[in-house]
Amino acid sequence: MGKRFETIAATACMTTLLMLFNFVFWCTGIAMLCVGILMRIQLRDYVDMSVEGSGAALLGLACLGGLVVLAATLACCCTARGHPALLYLYGGFLAVVALLELGAGASVYAYRTTLTEGFDQGLNDSMALYGIDKAKSAHIDVMQSTLHCCGNRAYTDWSEMKPPKKIPQTCCKSRDKCAIDNINDIYDEGCYDLVIDFINSNIGLVAGSAVGVAFFPLIGVFLACCLASNINKAKYEQVA
Repeated sequence: MGKRFETIAATACMTTLLMLFNFVFWCTGIAMLCVGILMRIQLRDYVDMSVEGSGAALLGLACLGGLVVLAATLACCCTARGHPALLYLYGGFLAVVALLELGAGASVYAYRTTLTEGFDQGLNDSMALYGIDKAKSAHIDVMQSTLHCCGNRAYTDWSEMKPPKKIPQTCCKSRDKCAIDNINDIYDEGCYDLVIDFINSNIGLVAGSAVGVAFFPLIGVFLACCLASNINKAKYEQVA
């Protein structure tokens, strides 16, 4: 009787811990979903000037976050019902999620490299279409006014283009009084280095977080397997 009571107590403890894990796991899914979407929105102007399809990594991170939220919600039902087979299945799913999160972190890091390598040429191409393509022009205007920069490597890039282009008003330090031909009135620093620093600081944090969080589901694997084992043990002791 005492051994059976210990098994029931251990099962109740494991159930409580796994429910707490499911809640935290659900929160991490929400965080991944929000970070993926917000980073995609925040980097939209820079992504659109880089290589084609370079935003897939952040969207993939958001999709993985949505999958985690759905799985954690369903896992609460599995934990409450206490079916060992479902718990083992949940443990296996968590192991897969850990691998996916490691892959997501690696892909975001690789995405950072791809984005920075393609940005130089992409920015030059966008500058060539400035005043012609409204979308490209808007991206450059947002970038220059937000980061307080002008041109790719320097403000002189505009005049060195073929054919030369007039320096945009978004290069002005002040909108009230600005003489485009006066270097004191415009941003003289190019946008490339500022954008690369901005991308590295943001995406590096996201990639590191994804890799760090990847080890968290392994706790759930352990708890789910222990709970399933205790439930099976309790059933065996009840029959015996």
